[in-house]
Amino acid sequence: MHQPSRQGYVSINCRQGSGSYNKGKQSRKQSCWRKWKQLSRLQRSIILFILVLMFICLIASYPTEHFKDGDQDTDSNSILKPFPPEPMKQGQPPLPEQPSQRKLSNKRGPPVLNRLQNKGNTDTSDVEKATDSSKKKEEDQGIISWHGAVIDTDRGTEGTKDGGNKEQSPTGQKAKDPEAVRLVAVQEAFRHAWKGYKDFAWGHDELRPISKSYSEWFGLGLTLIDALDTMWILNLKEEFEEAKAWVATELTFNKNVDVNLFETTIRILGGLLSTYHLTGETLFLDKANDIGSRLMPAFNTPSKIPYSDVNIGKGTAHPPHWTSDSTVAEVTSIQLEFRELSRLTQEPLYQDAVAEIMKQVHKLDGKLDGLVPMFINTNNGQFTHQGIYTLGARADSYYEYLLKQWIQGGKKEDQLLEDYLQAIEGIKKNLLQKSSPNGLTFVGEVSHGQFSPKMDHLVCFLPGTLALGSYNGLPSDHMDLARQLMETCYQMYVQMETGLSPEIVYFNMHQDSTRDTDVKLADRHNLLRPETVESLFYLYRFTKDHKYQDWGWEILQNFNRYSKVSSGGYTSINNVRDPDYPSPRDKMDSFFLGETLKYFYLLFSDDPNFISLDQFVFNTEAHPLPIWPSAV
Repeated sequence: MHQPSRQGYVSINCRQGSGSYNKGKQSRKQSCWRKWKQLSRLQRSIILFILVLMFICLIASYPTEHFKDGDQDTDSNSILKPFPPEPMKQGQPPLPEQPSQRKLSNKRGPPVLNRLQNKGNTDTSDVEKATDSSKKKEEDQGIISWHGAVIDTDRGTEGTKDGGNKEQSPTGQKAKDPEAVRLVAVQEAFRHAWKGYKDFAWGHDELRPISKSYSEWFGLGLTLIDALDTMWILNLKEEFEEAKAWVATELTFNKNVDVNLFETTIRILGGLLSTYHLTGETLFLDKANDIGSRLMPAFNTPSKIPYSDVNIGKGTAHPPHWTSDSTVAEVTSIQLEFRELSRLTQEPLYQDAVAEIMKQVHKLDGKLDGLVPMFINTNNGQFTHQGIYTLGARADSYYEYLLKQWIQGGKKEDQLLEDYLQAIEGIKKNLLQKSSPNGLTFVGEVSHGQFSPKMDHLVCFLPGTLALGSYNGLPSDHMDLARQLMETCYQMYVQMETGLSPEIVYFNMHQDSTRDTDVKLADRHNLLRPETVESLFYLYRFTKDHKYQDWGWEILQNFNRYSKVSSGGYTSINNVRDPDYPSPRDKMDSFFLGETLKYFYLLFSDDPNFISLDQFVFNTEAHPLPIWPSAV
């Protein structure tokens, strides 16, 4: 083979060239470093500051849109991940208009809700309109982003300009039957809450929806039992059957565990009794009799005023570790359930035990025009911590059960009625005031002779109780007061930026006040409580005024906007004043399924015979129990 000649080829020494290049590069580095060292400390500081400033500006100018569709969980405290909007399901209402997350004025609020503010002023400025346009695309996605945490928003209705609701069918057409739309929305809310419980807390007491876990209080499947009759009332047959199977095969009260007498009575005993009456299945009566008998050791006290805690496995009971007192509300709000258990089992010991409590409280000194203090001693049976009178925590359901026992027993027990009527007069005389500037009627507190304009959300049971009494023949001015207080409880929602009520409100009474309510930082949480929805149900059932349904619908939409968790369940929130970040608490109390959603469903039903108030009386956990036949 012919070999090419080597003549004409040039040989290059690459090793030598490479070494020269590296030496030159190193020399330049040393030269730069020498020049840097020759600068004064001030000059070096100025250069470094300029470089850092340029870096910050570069980051700040980076388009935020790049993060919208990606993983927003950049905050170490973020728990919920973003998700695309779900496709609409059959029978599900369309996506509601989302509240704006901007701050353009001092009068922030949920869309079309704030009736006392901005009267006659429905126009927005050009700036607001431009901002609305720029936000529209993000809001239409049905996602509210809270500093990296994302919670699902509901597909509800779109608010109208005049404060009404433009309800639509799942196809987007205007709904011909708003009742059906709203009932379906409650069913969907329950299914969503139930999904979270079933996926992450099945058989346990309560769901922690954000961490996708659970918490135990008594270890008795509290949420499941509390929700049994709700599923039956909402016609959720599949969910009811799976819960019933758990009760039949898994629920046992033979456990070495301390339970609270009051909470166990109203949630578990009440829930089982109610479900028995609705279904006729003896499984639930047997379980009710079992837990009822295990609670009886609580009544073995020197005064017959029961202890707060019972070990249902050991058969022992004791007061809290820090006191020998029980709260008045707790010992006087177990009567409906134990009385009914006696009627069903023909065992008088249950009714005798709770009747003794009412007799003693009736005779006690220390009341203020029928109003009771908050604590009672289990050793001597006397009121303690006297001088404080409230319709909030620790006293509230005492007044509720005075009326409801009277109704349950066929309106024969005059002592109960007398105590109730006296208490209502005491409320009017000592606790009622009006706020400024809009004159809202509210129920405050008295502490050692001093009035406080403090009103718990718990007090919002009162409008419904007053209406129930009026319906059963008590004075008509009770209904007048019920209407006034119902407006106030609604405004406790409306005047908050999320449209959800805080736990406690202070009402302003000074003539120069600019808003009716003030909320302290520690009181801004919302626990998904039922009391306002409960009273709306009673007011609508007795008056047929559709505004009460509309108010409830607004509240349900705001629960969906700020409390609904994408993976399942609803969470209480820490700050009802901040719609941008209401701060989820990671807790769904059993009463959200046992009470809140049940009352929503009953509120939206137009059938007056559906769980008729001529046949049933609701315990303080919304479990309907029968009104006794007149022959009993």
